[in-house]
Amino acid sequence: MTNTTGATTDGMPPAGPPPERVVARLRSHGRALFWPSLVLIAACGILGYVGGRLPEGWQNLAVLTGAILVVVLLWLLPLIFWLNRRYTITTRRIILRHGFFIRTRQELLHSRGYDVSVRRTWLQSAFRSGDVRINAGLEQPIVLRDVPNADLVLRAINDLMEANHNLVATHLQQERSAPSDETRIWGER
Repeated sequence: MTNTTGATTDGMPPAGPPPERVVARLRSHGRALFWPSLVLIAACGILGYVGGRLPEGWQNLAVLTGAILVVVLLWLLPLIFWLNRRYTITTRRIILRHGFFIRTRQELLHSRGYDVSVRRTWLQSAFRSGDVRINAGLEQPIVLRDVPNADLVLRAINDLMEANHNLVATHLQQERSAPSDETRIWGER
């Protein structure tokens, strides 16, 4: 018997799947913001040096407008796109979110099983990051692009997939060994 709190009368919680927990929240490596940050510093430096020194007012306004345009296009937009691409790994699934105007969310359940590998360039190797490629049987593999500590992410996904597979197998075994609810009358069809 259970009471209103969901616990059984003997104090034990009801049997069921364990709650889903977040294992990791990831973004691409912050190295992607190196060039946009350099552009921001250069634009601010040029604006500080040239701004207000030109003889005509329209020239000063043009320098200010150009600096603002460069900062918005080459620093702010890359920053926004970097912030809008997120990967969440939980105990049951991987959730991929990206997009600015059109938001896309994709989920992969660990219980389905898939092939996971890491691909690296020489620069990613220097920073211990990499592209974690997940082949889930779709047309193209799903790629967690340039995630930090790619080897650790690979091992965590493999461990979660194995643990989830064992949990599903145990659950199926319990269902098969449970007595059937069907009523049969012997000798009749």
